[in-house]
Amino acid sequence: MSATVVEQPLLCLRPFRNLYVAGAVSQFGSQISYVALPLLAVTALGAGAGEVGLLSALGTLTVLLLGLPAGAWVDRVRRRPVMVATDLLRAAALLSVPVGWWGGWLSMEQLYAVAVLVGAGTLLFDVAQLSLVPGLVGRERLTAANSLLVGTSAGMDIGGRSAAGVLVQAAGAPVAILLDALSYLWSAAWLRGVREPAVGTPKDREPIVRQIRAGVRFLFGNSTLVAALIQGTMANLAFPLCSVLLPVLIVEQLGYPAWVLGAYLAAGGLGTLAGSSAAHLFGRRLGTGRAAWLASLATAPASLVLPFLGHGPWMWAAAAAWFVLTFRTGLNNVLLVSLRQRVTPDDLLGRMTATMRLLLMSAIGLGGLLAGAMGELWGVRSALWLGASIMALSWVPYLFSPLRHQP
Repeated sequence: MSATVVEQPLLCLRPFRNLYVAGAVSQFGSQISYVALPLLAVTALGAGAGEVGLLSALGTLTVLLLGLPAGAWVDRVRRRPVMVATDLLRAAALLSVPVGWWGGWLSMEQLYAVAVLVGAGTLLFDVAQLSLVPGLVGRERLTAANSLLVGTSAGMDIGGRSAAGVLVQAAGAPVAILLDALSYLWSAAWLRGVREPAVGTPKDREPIVRQIRAGVRFLFGNSTLVAALIQGTMANLAFPLCSVLLPVLIVEQLGYPAWVLGAYLAAGGLGTLAGSSAAHLFGRRLGTGRAAWLASLATAPASLVLPFLGHGPWMWAAAAAWFVLTFRTGLNNVLLVSLRQRVTPDDLLGRMTATMRLLLMSAIGLGGLLAGAMGELWGVRSALWLGASIMALSWVPYLFSPLRHQP
């Protein structure tokens, strides 16, 4: 990459700008369907708690089932056509929902199928996007690029679902889902401006099982990636333990109104946004690995405040601690994703990303199951204490790894 290109602001680079806008539009659409699909199931089809829970879980289950094959497949092909195809797939799946509702043949089975197709499309889109970024901006600018991408994603978490709720209230769930489908078509149109070199080589045509094994061996053979994986797994296990049962604790047991729960969770969204926005500065001043290590060491003890969540000052203290912990999450999401992309060869990016995603998503699912079981057996605060303890120790994997010395 020439010096002239390096000096340009990232959003002045047309391929990256188009990729960024396409991803932002796609993420906003995902927030709409996240809110509208369960609401439509309840209001139009009379779905119960079990059916709504299954509908929400199918996206995660899709990642667990398809994660490794998806990464190997993305490494065999060009990434931009994959992203365009998955945008079109998600648009078609979601368009079937308002058509079915207006035609009178909408069913829960159809919504389940839509959830699976959208989950598979999102998995492939995200893996392809993360694998494409290094080739568009150069590995020396990955932290700045990921800061933009992760910060936008955090912003969507804060504002996207609120906007989706207003849209569903004003226009109805079927219309909201129709607009979601159109957002994916818009995303596909923006991707036309993204250009990439061909990635296929004869060795990429090996049997897919052999390619999956090569990706897994690469990940677990790299001590830097292993440390990032262990740290991320600990954090992803701890966060559900600290958050899944909050509605029971805050609303039912402490008697706060629902808006207090929303404000508490919104503090987490703001923390993620702040951390991702500051990541480029921290990485430039301290180095990527050192910044991630020091931020984890400094913020992890804040988790020990969470189990004391209660009335008066303890509510404020817990919300502040939640902000601090999610700040670290936003920071790490940028720094560690950038580091992973930097140390991974181009032809292994898809497999590395998909394997990481599979393991990290599994930790989230396990954390949710543990939270529910512990809440039933020993009470809500037992889950909070376990999650806080794991989070407080989540800096330890860095201590024995070269990751904390990475530039």
